[in-house]
Amino acid sequence: MGTYNLPRNVKGEGRILFIFSAKALICTAIGGAIGLVFYLIFSLLSMGVVGIVFIVIFALIGFIIGTFKVPDSNNFNITRSTGGENIDDVIIRAIKFKMQKNRIYVYETGDKENLEKEETKDE
Repeated sequence: MGTYNLPRNVKGEGRILFIFSAKALICTAIGGAIGLVFYLIFSLLSMGVVGIVFIVIFALIGFIIGTFKVPDSNNFNITRSTGGENIDDVIIRAIKFKMQKNRIYVYETGDKENLEKEETKDE
């Protein structure tokens, strides 16, 4: 008899504690660190419980950014163009776009004569 490889589900093997992937854990830690700043501010004002709430909220936001994808919907322009992509990829792309000072380069192909005719029609 021969041996056969059985397919198995390996989706959860790269996860820590069943819910955290490495990227989600890093994003959660960054969110928690941002919340920690608010905790320190509120603990100076003797409102430590409010600071802990901020840590949890920012850690949850970090987890959502690191885990979920943008929903694929035709209702909004942003979801139409980025539907199905990871939220962190969309945020990184938006930051890079803002760093380029919102410049979009358009390359037109065709004859110079046709382009000049179109420019004169527009004026």
